Amino acid sequence: MGGAFLAAAFLARLGSRIELPTIPLFILAGILLGPHTPGIVLVSDPHDLEMLSALGLVLLLFYLGLEFHLDDLKAGGRRMALAGGAYLALNVGAGLGFGFALGWGTSEALVLAGVLGISSSAIVTKILVDLGRIGNPETKPILGIIVVEDIFLALYLAALQPILSGADSLSAALVDGGKAFGFLLLLALAARFGKKVIGRLINTKDDELLVISFLGAAVFMAGVSEWFGVADAIGAFMVGLMLGSTASGDRIRTLVHPLRDAFGAIFFFAFGLSINPGDLPTVLWPVVAAVTVTLTMNVLAGLVASRVYRFGSGPAANIATTLVARGEFALILATMAAGAALDGRLAPFIAGYVLILAVLGPLAAAKSYWLARVLPGGRGGGDGGGDGEAVGGGELSPAKTSGA
Repeated sequence: MGGAFLAAAFLARLGSRIELPTIPLFILAGILLGPHTPGIVLVSDPHDLEMLSALGLVLLLFYLGLEFHLDDLKAGGRRMALAGGAYLALNVGAGLGFGFALGWGTSEALVLAGVLGISSSAIVTKILVDLGRIGNPETKPILGIIVVEDIFLALYLAALQPILSGADSLSAALVDGGKAFGFLLLLALAARFGKKVIGRLINTKDDELLVISFLGAAVFMAGVSEWFGVADAIGAFMVGLMLGSTASGDRIRTLVHPLRDAFGAIFFFAFGLSINPGDLPTVLWPVVAAVTVTLTMNVLAGLVASRVYRFGSGPAANIATTLVARGEFALILATMAAGAALDGRLAPFIAGYVLILAVLGPLAAAKSYWLARVLPGGRGGGDGGGDGEAVGGGELSPAKTSGA
């Protein structure tokens, strides 16, 4: 554990000197010090860090919920649904078409639809934090798209599981999907009507007790969510959503920072441990094609979202580049595919695809003003259309990125 922290910190310090984001460097540390590369092996089995990695994901999404106020969710529900629905239609639809074009099989195509269609909530959150964009206007649609994706994810996994397991019971799939949707509805009602009660329960002047309380609530609800067939991350997000609007919200945001950063680093380090670079050459061209499809669909989705929210080219570029990373959900699907004895090329394909986008996503987001210049209406980085102009079209110069 100590070696993992130090290796991640050492590479991140080197990268900061040339203005590289920390996420790909944390992943690189895991690859270099994992079981699949020669030299020093700090962790021989990625599962040894599984619980700490899960805690990192929970804390990243809990923090995201703290920043996503319930009033934003209520006020922007229709636009959020439109932007999120468009994102899923473009990316999941393209992923399904790509899967059938590869000719690996119908079940494989369904898996690839999810792999290409769903962003990494953890990486998106870290990008927003690292680049100082939490307060930007375009961050609200980004977070809204993530929420829509997580709701879709719960239903998608419930429907996909019986297909991969060979079950032919439609009723079982409907029961699983109904259970997941019912739990999501229950969480939404608790966030809407229970925040006063929750605020009184969580409130304390003692920082130690407050940390233990919010950490316990986030992790416990993440576990309950997983039990109901909903991604653990969405449970943690909803707890953050509830607590962020209480009297203790500002203190919780301050106290969770070091926990989020430390265990978030372990999440990405463990992510790197699971990647075997030696498998990548066998699926190089399909991976390159999939990355190209994803980049294209994300640009289109960014333009659609900016049109829905009446933003300019700068925020459109930020939305497109921030959401491009793929991560934890794709790896879950790779595990499911391996358990279902699907095409053996799926695992290395998913690993290569996720690795490239996990590295490319943060780099592209940091330089999103390059994309803004070539989007419709772009004039040197953004036209400032709509309320995106409030913070310079949501763009960051290299200097601002470094300062963040």
